[in-house]
Formats: sequence, structure tokens, C-alpha cells
Amino acid sequence: MADPDKFDIEKSVGFLLAKAYQRACAIFKEEFEGYDVTPQQYGLLRFLWQEDGLTQAELSARSQIDRTTMGGLIDRLQKEGLVIRGTHPEDRRAYRICLTDRGKSFQKELTPMAHTVQARLTSKLEPGEIESLMQLLDKIRR
Repeated sequence: MADPDKFDIEKSVGFLLAKAYQRACAIFKEEFEGYDVTPQQYGLLRFLWQEDGLTQAELSARSQIDRTTMGGLIDRLQKEGLVIRGTHPEDRRAYRICLTDRGKSFQKELTPMAHTVQARLTSKLEPGEIESLMQLLDKIRR
């Protein structure tokens, strides 16, 4: 059994992931200044730019965000005039989440900023390291 006194929290995977996430959020906040969009909301917009009209359940599954949290995120995007909830043609209990014209127009504005966030976040890494990091993070999240 591992010695609990020899556990270095600052070198633990959880601690390092949390600190990397905090740094990513700080960079995101700097780059997206002036836009009232969180990283999670940006992620939902990204999914909708790829396939508009997804249901809340589909967005939840793709983003791996629980349905309750998803409802709040969609509410805020709707208040900002970026999405609307529309009826689903095959399931009256489900709503399709559709981009408004404003939501669609944000793609051209926000995508370059997202690329800048990614570049700043990975600026100290070599291209091969970035690819390895992406693969390792993908393994951890599954």
C-alpha cells in the first residue's frame, strides 16, 4: 500500500488537470472578453454549428454534460438570443435546439478566438506533444 505521507498533491494527475483547466478558462476569458459566453456555452455553439437542430439529450450526450446543467446552459444561450427551442417533428416531448441568425453569425467571430485560446494554451508544447496530450486526455475522459 502506498505511503499516504509521501503523496505529492502538486504532482497528482487530478491537481495538474484542475490547474490546466483553470489556466484554459483564464485564457478563454481573456480572449473572449466582451462576449458573454462561457467555455461550456461556446462548446454547445460549436456542436450546433456542426449540426444545427440537435435535441437537448443529443447535446448532453455529445458534450458529456448532464441534462440538468444542459438546460441551464441552453436557457442562457436563449436569453442571449443565440438559440431557440423548437418543436421536434417526431417527438413532442423533445425540443430541437436551433441557432438564431445571431448565433450563426457568432461562428465567424468566435472561431478565430478559440484557435487563439488553443494556441496560447499549448504554446510551450511541441506538435508531437500536443498530439500525445490530446490522446491521453481522450483516454482519461472515457
